[in-house]
Amino acid sequence: MSDIATLDKELNEMVLNGKAMEAFEKFYAADVVMQENSNEPVSGKDANRKREEEFFASLEDFHGAGVVGTATNGDRSYSEWWMDVTFKGAGRVKMEQVSVRVWRDGLVASERFYYNAG
Repeated sequence: MSDIATLDKELNEMVLNGKAMEAFEKFYAADVVMQENSNEPVSGKDANRKREEEFFASLEDFHGAGVVGTATNGDRSYSEWWMDVTFKGAGRVKMEQVSVRVWRDGLVASERFYYNAG
């Protein structure tokens, strides 16, 4: 079994270095399930790739992001993020979220994001 803390750190660093889609291709399982808060989960790498591409296409400007802290427990990793972005037609927003990933065979099998949508 791969060291989840090491894998998670590499994934997070790729995202922070502007390589989110490359990280997605490298670290996410073909049958990955991703979920935003209590919204309906999205299953499969193709569907989630499309969702990720739509998110990045909605950005007008990226002002910065960071990881506040991380933890691992068994097959799970947790990270607290902040992100400062401007959305097309919606203005600048500073977002804070927690990401919970479940790893299987060195890949992310599921990921859920928790944030205040208000």
